[in-house]
Amino acid sequence: MNLRSFKLLCVFLLAGCCILHAQTTPKYWQFAATPPLGWNSWDCFGTTVTEQQVKEQADAMAKYLLPSGYKYLTVDIQWYEPESKGHAYKPGAMLTMDEYGRLTPGLKKFPSAANGKGFKPLADYVHSKGLKFGIHIMRGIPRIAVDKNLPVLGTNVKAQDIAVKSSTCAWNPDMYGVDATKPEGQAYYYSIVKMYADWGVDYIKCDDISRPYDNVQKAEIEALRMAIDKTGRPIVLSLSPGATPVKMGEHVMNHANMWRITDDFWDRWGALLAMFERMDVWTPYRGAGHFPDADMLPIGLIEFNRPTHFTKEEQYTLMSLWAIGRSPLIFGGDMTKIDAFTKEMLTNPEMLKVNQHSKNNRQVYRDKNLIVWTADVPGSKDKYVALFNAQSKGDNIDFANADYASPVIAGKGRSQKVEVSIKDGKRLVLFVKDGGNGNDWDHVAWVDPVLHGPKGDLKLTDLKWISATAGWGAAQINKACDGKPLQVNGQAVNGIGTHAESTIIYDLPEGYDTFSATGYVTQETGSVVFGALVDKGKIDLPDKADVKVNFQSIGIKGNARVRDLWAHKDLGTFSGAFSRELKQHGAGLYRISPLR
Repeated sequence: MNLRSFKLLCVFLLAGCCILHAQTTPKYWQFAATPPLGWNSWDCFGTTVTEQQVKEQADAMAKYLLPSGYKYLTVDIQWYEPESKGHAYKPGAMLTMDEYGRLTPGLKKFPSAANGKGFKPLADYVHSKGLKFGIHIMRGIPRIAVDKNLPVLGTNVKAQDIAVKSSTCAWNPDMYGVDATKPEGQAYYYSIVKMYADWGVDYIKCDDISRPYDNVQKAEIEALRMAIDKTGRPIVLSLSPGATPVKMGEHVMNHANMWRITDDFWDRWGALLAMFERMDVWTPYRGAGHFPDADMLPIGLIEFNRPTHFTKEEQYTLMSLWAIGRSPLIFGGDMTKIDAFTKEMLTNPEMLKVNQHSKNNRQVYRDKNLIVWTADVPGSKDKYVALFNAQSKGDNIDFANADYASPVIAGKGRSQKVEVSIKDGKRLVLFVKDGGNGNDWDHVAWVDPVLHGPKGDLKLTDLKWISATAGWGAAQINKACDGKPLQVNGQAVNGIGTHAESTIIYDLPEGYDTFSATGYVTQETGSVVFGALVDKGKIDLPDKADVKVNFQSIGIKGNARVRDLWAHKDLGTFSGAFSRELKQHGAGLYRISPLR
């Protein structure tokens, strides 16, 4: 082979490699090459957001957040239900739709949608502000359309021919699943996505589709992907709710731009603590165009103008983890009333560089709840580092030493009597652990928790706990973790509502020697372990702790400069390691630059 032939062969091989690479990199990953930044109406308005409110939020977003890159403004669930209320759903509610069973905006909330215009006028307004327009949808076809047996656009079949009535949402009563393995089922998805594209939709958040990720849902995910691709419009696809099964990581990353790794995330420490493990296990599937989604940022004013329950320390933990874990940053608060602290966190340019432009993001160290994450800085040998003191009061409790732990209790109404001696005890710890069935819907109740002894009986609900965590919602007295009245088998009860994983700690008063209660599962899919531990010593951890990163563990040798990204401050030169004393639930975000 002469030199010219050899050169031509190299060119052909190189071209072939490029073609192969292009074929294996989906075009739709380019729609969200970096984690999407935006806002969603759910945390702030629930099911009730109106056209006027969306416009007001768009105006504020263009002013306060767009300059920092936040551009996706999304109208969340029930925009097709004119009479929806709060954060709840009504079985049998009237939904607005066209003659083909495709949901359309309710005119009471979105008057500009009249005369078949749909969301086009509102999308045009959002676009005029330099923003992108997104909507929330539920997978499947409306039950009302199936009941009426409406025709499926582009086919010769009707709704009942493609509906999978056995495939329904556990928490929303509006839809049936669609058999997307049928050409007519795919045609239904083509029809709705084309309508969204014609409206000017840039982002679709599809719900009830990534958990449990069964065969019906998997086919519907694939149908959505094909339908979006067919429109030719660069629509970002987000899948909900979580937790998406990690075993489906390869499939989900090859069909969606982002997918939820948790159920609805609210401003509770227990939910934030759980996110460290979730972000870590999803590391293999994080990359340009496909991002594990830790859910919205419930900070600022949320839920009809209440301030977030997160402390400032917890908000720094939240933002630092979402940044270095490269989760999409979707703000949930009221942008028209954004406070200076929240705006500074969201728009911090050094934090945003971590979220938008870092690589090889990973956890490098965890000693119980002292945690270190790192990431590479593209184009340099620098590293980003996040240090977390995720410790809480009682974290050093060893539940292996529990005075009582139940077997797995599963299914609504199932219960377990708990009774332990508290003689000579200083503190009582009630815990609820996940039962391991893969479902996060673990609502429970501690019913009639009572201390017994020489002083008589004392309801535990009459005492103030030292601390209480819940994996979702909040531990509450005589209320469920979602704030609803605490009930068992339809009857109001005295007790504590909470959600696994949960730890509740009480100081024990003198004069009592026994504790009793009954643990109940209050949701069909709940699967938990109830337990109690009596502490006869001191279980509190210090309010502060040193969190340290060894430079060698992140690929740096010798000395390095450290910059605090939240404070925009250079901290100096350090040798071999860097540490910071952080408050409980606190975090720091840094850039570490090696010195020659």
